[in-house]
Amino acid sequence: MDEKHTICRLCSALCPIIVGVENGKIISAKRKAPPGLEKKYSCPKLQAAPDIVYSAKRLKRPLIKNGSGSSSGYREISWSQALDWIAGKLTDLKSRHGAEAVCWMRGMAADWGAPWAYARRFMNAFGSPNVIGNGAVCHVARELAHVATYGAMTSADYRNAKCILIFGKNDRDTNPGAYESILLAKKDGAKLIVIDPIRTKLAEMADVWLQIKPGSDGLLALSMIHVMVTEELYDPQFIHKWTLGFDELRQILPSYTPEKIARHTWLAAEDIRHTARLYAGTKPACLVEGNGLDMHINVSQNTRAVCILRALSGNIDKKGGNLLPQPIPLRDIHLTDEGPQKIEPISFEHPFFNSFNPQRGDHALPTITDAILEEKPYSVKALIVQASNPVVTMANAKRVIQALKKLELLVVVDLFMTRTAELAHIVLPTTTCFEKTQFNLGAYYNPANLQNQVIDWIGDCWPDWKITFELAKRMGFEKEFPWHTVEEAIDYQLAPSGLSVQKLRKNPDGMRCEKLTYKKYELKGFNTPSGKIEIYSQILKENGYPSLPVFALDEEKSFSFYHERDRFPFIGVSGARPQVFVHSQLHHIPRLLNQEPEPLADIDPQDAKRLKIEDGDKVKIETPKGRIVIKAKISNVVRPGLVRIAWGWGEFIPDCNLNELTDDKVRDSITGTPSNRCFMCNVVKMN
Repeated sequence: MDEKHTICRLCSALCPIIVGVENGKIISAKRKAPPGLEKKYSCPKLQAAPDIVYSAKRLKRPLIKNGSGSSSGYREISWSQALDWIAGKLTDLKSRHGAEAVCWMRGMAADWGAPWAYARRFMNAFGSPNVIGNGAVCHVARELAHVATYGAMTSADYRNAKCILIFGKNDRDTNPGAYESILLAKKDGAKLIVIDPIRTKLAEMADVWLQIKPGSDGLLALSMIHVMVTEELYDPQFIHKWTLGFDELRQILPSYTPEKIARHTWLAAEDIRHTARLYAGTKPACLVEGNGLDMHINVSQNTRAVCILRALSGNIDKKGGNLLPQPIPLRDIHLTDEGPQKIEPISFEHPFFNSFNPQRGDHALPTITDAILEEKPYSVKALIVQASNPVVTMANAKRVIQALKKLELLVVVDLFMTRTAELAHIVLPTTTCFEKTQFNLGAYYNPANLQNQVIDWIGDCWPDWKITFELAKRMGFEKEFPWHTVEEAIDYQLAPSGLSVQKLRKNPDGMRCEKLTYKKYELKGFNTPSGKIEIYSQILKENGYPSLPVFALDEEKSFSFYHERDRFPFIGVSGARPQVFVHSQLHHIPRLLNQEPEPLADIDPQDAKRLKIEDGDKVKIETPKGRIVIKAKISNVVRPGLVRIAWGWGEFIPDCNLNELTDDKVRDSITGTPSNRCFMCNVVKMN
C-alpha cells in the first residue's frame, strides 16, 4: 500500500492527511495529528473516504434533461456534447439579454481559493459581473468586520494562549486541528471561555460557559468592554498609540452596563463581569468567533463589537493572541480589470461588501433570487451552480425553488444528484478532493500546502478546474485560459512567491515564504485608512454605515417573525453541523448515516412536559413561511423557550428542510445576510 500526502477538503477545516492507496484505490485516510495528545482526534467523514469516493450514488457522466417537464428524466451525454450545448446556450443568452443575464453561483464545497478565482476569471472574460458566493451567510460577513477594524481577518493562536474566548464556535465538531490545539492549550493550563446558547461538548469542557441568548453576542461584547474600560483592564499605551476612536467608544458605553444588558442576553451581570475580568486579566489571550454569529440579520454589528473587544485586550498579533495574516505573494488571476466596468452586479445594493476585499468578490447571496424573480436591477436568465445546493441551504426554500424553475438555463456541477440538480437542465459530474490537485484558500497564507491528487478520476467525472477551463475554451477564451493542466495554472498563480507545485509536493507539510513574525504593525501599521485599529471605523462611516456598533435595546432585531411572537412563541435555531455530515452533504452515505440516522429537534424538558411531548414523538414546527415535521429529542442542551432544529437534512428528507421555515426578506444592511440562524416558531405535538 502506498501512502500519499494531501489535504482533505471534505469540509473547510483543510486537515493534512495521509491516504492509503492500493491498486489505484483509496483504502484508508487518516489525519496528521500533533504530538502530545493522549487521544488523537478521529474524523468520521475521513474514515468514510472510500465510501464517499466509491459511492454508487456518485454521478459518473454528464446528464441532460430529456424535456422541459420536471419529471422528464435525464440521459447521459459526452463531455463534448455537454460543453458545446452549454456554450451555445450562454452565447444565445448573451446575444439576447446581455452577459449580465448569466450568473455563476459558488458554494463552499469546492473551496474559496483557486476554484473561486477560476470562476471569477471565466465570468470576467464572458462579460458578466455576477459571480456570487455564499459568504453573506458564512465567514465573509464576519471578515468584513475584521477588515474594517484591523485591516485583515485575524486568526487565533490557540496553542500558545493562556486564555481562549470563543463566541459561537464548536471546533470539536468542525475543525479537528483547532480542537486539538485547544486541548493542548488546556493541558498546559489555559482557561477556556465558551459563549454559546447550546450546551455543546466544548461548552461542557469550558472553565466558563455563558449560555447566551441567540443573536445577542454584540451586546455581550460591548458589556464586557464596559467592564474593561471602567475598571481600566486595558493597556492605555497601546490604545493611545495604535487605536482610533477610543474616546467615541467611551461615550456609548454607559448604555451597555452589565446590569442593563443582562436580561437582553439571558445572563447574570456578575457573570459578565467575571468573564470580562478573566479574559482581560489573562495574558496572552485569543478570541475567536465562529459560524454561530453568521446567518443573523445583525451579523455586521455583532462581529464589529466582538472585534473591538478583541482589540481592547491588547493581544493583537502577539504570540498566543490573535495573529494578523502573512499572505503569500500571488499573481491576481481574476481578470478584474478586463471584466465589465459599467454594468452593476445584481448585488448592487451592497457595494462596500462587494469591494472590501478584492479577492473575495461578491457574496450577497440572496440577491440571486431577487434578480431572477423581481428582475432587480435586471433579469437573470441563467445560473451555473457549482458546489452548492441552494434548495436546501438558502433561506426561504420555496422562493428559491420558484426562482430556479423560472430560469432559461440551470447548470449544476456536483458529485451527486442533489435536490438542486434535480431542477437543472444539465448536470456535470465533478470529483472529490482526493481526485484533484488544488490550491486552497488556506494555502494563500504562510505556510502554503498543496491539495494533491492521489487517485484517478472516477468514471467520466472531471475536476472543477477542468470543467471551467474546457468550458472557457468552448467560449473562445483560449487566451484567458491558456493552461492545459491545473499544475500550470497553479504555477502561474504562485510565480511571485517563488513556490511551485513541484516544491509543494516535495514538502507536504507546507512551505513558508517568510518566517512567522509578531507585531507586524510596528513596522508598517495596520491596513486601515488611518494605519491604526479603527474602533471608530472611518471606512464604514464613508460608506453610510455606523462607525461604531450600535444596538437598540427596546426592540428585537435578531429574529425573523419577532413581531408575531404571540403566535410563534419559541425561538428556533438551526442545529449544529454534525461531525458526520457537512451541511447538506453526505447524508446518503450509509456508514455515516448509521452514526446519525435521522434529524431531531432538541426541546427542553420543561417545554416538553408542558406540551405533553415525549422523546421520539413527531412534532410540527411552523413559522409564517412554512412547516416541517420532525422527531423530538428531550434534551438539556437548550434552555426553555428555545428549540434547536437539525440542519442540512432537507437534501435527504425534504419534509425536514429547515429552510422551509426561514425568511429572506429582512437582511443585514451591509452584507445582505438573512436570518437562517434564528427565527420565532411554534412547536405542536403531532397526533
